[in-house]
Amino acid sequence: MAANYWVSSQRLHWQMSRTKLAEIRRSLDAQDEKAVQAYPLPSYRNLGIYFNSQIIRLGRRMQTRQQALATAQLYIRRFYTKVPIRDTNPYLVMATCLYLALKIEECPQHIRIVVSEAKTCWPEVMPNDATKLAECEFYVISEMNSYLIVHHPYRTLQELTPVLSLTTEENSTAWQVINDSCITDLPLIYPPHIIALTGIFLSVVLKPSVSQASLQAASSSAVTVAAAAASGAAGANSLAASGEGPQSRIGKLIEWYAESKVDMEAIIDCIQEIISLYEVWDTFNEKTCKEQLYRMVKQRGNT
Repeated sequence: MAANYWVSSQRLHWQMSRTKLAEIRRSLDAQDEKAVQAYPLPSYRNLGIYFNSQIIRLGRRMQTRQQALATAQLYIRRFYTKVPIRDTNPYLVMATCLYLALKIEECPQHIRIVVSEAKTCWPEVMPNDATKLAECEFYVISEMNSYLIVHHPYRTLQELTPVLSLTTEENSTAWQVINDSCITDLPLIYPPHIIALTGIFLSVVLKPSVSQASLQAASSSAVTVAAAAASGAAGANSLAASGEGPQSRIGKLIEWYAESKVDMEAIIDCIQEIISLYEVWDTFNEKTCKEQLYRMVKQRGNT
């Protein structure tokens, strides 16, 4: 296991640009254009929201820790950069990725328990056969080249909470932003510390809480403050002088970001991605997403 993210398989093999990720997905769709036309699916962002809700639903039945849920979601995203989604049963893949994540995060569950709980969640599309999940596990591990260790932003958040004197409320809000980042492509694009710093930034700037409504209402404010931080200490002093936000709190945070030479352009991009997620989430239709996936699984015989 690589304790250092910078020499880990995550950075060396699973970090990519948005352009590269888009190329990979286009390439996967091109492998079977007829299937893409015959079985239209929601956008990747809508699929991410749906997979998130289903993983949480299954995880709660086994009292799964958040970090294992986050690991499972990242496994799903990694797997679907290697394999076309229409060639699989996404429900079996979700159950498999959670089963694998539980083992990697050292809170394992027996394979029969996972299959049983998954069958309860998705009775029409989940095979009631442990050997199917075992086979899928080997498939997932193979496609990910056995690179299974995941570095999450939670550790950075825990380390910086006392350094930045985050309140319990701010820590909780930042934690929630990190949870929600798992629904996006951010873990495939940016290092964990950038995502953690994004969560911290939003938790302090967008008080009292980060929610779909508050982020939509304050999106321009967040980007403005982040841009001030990107301009360095001068930007921080300018923002404080303008009276925008609580001077002592936001100004101190921006000053720390500037002195630490944090990549504020990356944080701005992460902020915009989180905002876009909440905007899509606000109009997300789970029923439509479920119907499209069920139809694909049943008609293609992937059960």
